[in-house]
Amino acid sequence: MQTYVALLYSIVLGEGRRVVMADLKVMAEELGLKNVRTLVATGNLVFEARAAKVADLERRLEVAFEKSFGRHVDIIVRGAEDWLKLAAGNPFPAESAGAADQVAVRVMREPAPEDAVEALHVHAVGDEKVLWVDGDIWLVFSRERPNSRLLAAANHKRFGVGTSRNWNTVRKLTEMVGSRQ
Repeated sequence: MQTYVALLYSIVLGEGRRVVMADLKVMAEELGLKNVRTLVATGNLVFEARAAKVADLERRLEVAFEKSFGRHVDIIVRGAEDWLKLAAGNPFPAESAGAADQVAVRVMREPAPEDAVEALHVHAVGDEKVLWVDGDIWLVFSRERPNSRLLAAANHKRFGVGTSRNWNTVRKLTEMVGSRQ
């Protein structure tokens, strides 16, 4: 059995409807996934499954989600080793220690083009930062600019399928994965 992390993109189902994590867990268990755990109410799963291609797991989860909740949601899956590498590659350790909710990574299904990420620098103001690490996009947001344009600029249209998680979530998922290794 292998451990995996699954990140759901925008699990808002519409007015008055939301995904309850207990229901998401049941959906994953019905797929035959084992030791399914969720983290916060924004669509984070850690589970075990027989070794499989990540794309196959993503497809299975997306089909099951649409069947269960009536809406397609992109789901990005990473194997435990890749998730631990992502977390260890955080290029902003000082910022993460001081303001973990201001540091985020856009986890990509396919690697973001490195040259396209350079275009994000025009949206970074003041102490905001952008870095490309192994195909994912790391961002530091300014506390002085609560309406930063940086996250909005790092979107599906520009970079493809991906979803963002702040350092607090990345760290907690890493702890969950690490406890199963």
